[in-house]
Order: sequence, then C-alpha cells, then structure tokens
Amino acid sequence: MSPVKAVLFDRDGTLVHDVPYNGDPARVRPVDLAREALDLLRSRGIRTGVVSNQSGIARGLLTDADVRRVNHRVDELLGPFDVWAVCPHGPGDGCSCRKPEPGLILWSAERLGTAPADCVVIGDIGADVEAARRAGAHGILVPTPQTRPEETASADHVEPDLLSAVRAALTGPPPRSAPAAYDTSGRPR
Repeated sequence: MSPVKAVLFDRDGTLVHDVPYNGDPARVRPVDLAREALDLLRSRGIRTGVVSNQSGIARGLLTDADVRRVNHRVDELLGPFDVWAVCPHGPGDGCSCRKPEPGLILWSAERLGTAPADCVVIGDIGADVEAARRAGAHGILVPTPQTRPEETASADHVEPDLLSAVRAALTGPPPRSAPAAYDTSGRPR
C-alpha cells in the first residue's frame, strides 16, 4: 500500500492545458494522460484535490463565478476531486494561500484529514513544488514549455508527464527537505 494519502494537483498546465485567465469552461482541455493518472490514484483509494492560484480574480479579469464554472468543467472531465482550494489573490497581496506559500496545501490536507507529509503536490512551475516544500508535503514537477529552466533544475523531483508523476507518487515520494514552520492557515509559526 502506498504511504501517500492524497495527491494535490495544480490546475492550469498540470491537469488541463493552460489558457491564461480562463473563464470559459468550453476552453478546458485535459492534458495528455490526466484521466489515466487520476484513475490510477482513485483505483488505489488515494484522495485527490486541486490547489490553484487564480490571480485573474484580483486583477479583475475573472470573477469567482467564472473560476467556479471552469472548475466545475474540470470536475466533469476529470473528477470528482475530493477537495478544491483556490487563491483569488494577486502576487503582491501578501496572502498566505498564494503558491509558493503553503496555505492551499495545508488547508487541503486538513480538509482531507491527513498530514501534509502524507501528501504529494504535482505542478508545472516552481511555485507549486516550493509550496509543497513549505507545507512539508512532497513536490513533483512536471515541466511544460512555460516552466523556467531554473525551476526544473532546482526541483527535488521531476517527471516527464502526469502519469509518470502519479506512478512516482505511488511508489513512495522521494525524501524532502525539512518544511518551514507554518500553521494550518499558512502563517509562519
């Protein structure tokens, strides 16, 4: 049995193709192997969730309702997910939930009734794996053309695609560095 209790995914660029500031459910397209990866997790009883920065809300480019409609479409195509966590803040807002801060991951783990150390976070940029590290979770980077080379170079664990990342999570995530001390709201202790 896998020691992993939950896998949390970034949404855009990881589960679905990245359409910047997408508020249109008709534009949602799963990435290759997304369905297979999620089916594998669910067949093993592993909980799944989505942790997503949506700064378009803070920038006035999207509404909460737009994001909910897109998330609903992702759920229709790939779900159901056990938890959804969205940060509506902009990069300069100083919130504790916007990745690379750990708040979304800590909140999701709590909602799932598991410790962050029993979670794997899979994403396509450095902020995703840094948020995992800060939360005490395991991070796996699945690079895309938008992933900066330095993000790939600094990631503890890199996989070529989503299914490979899920398989790696199931065989036991690699050791991680010690997390920073944060409480469940994502604030430093």
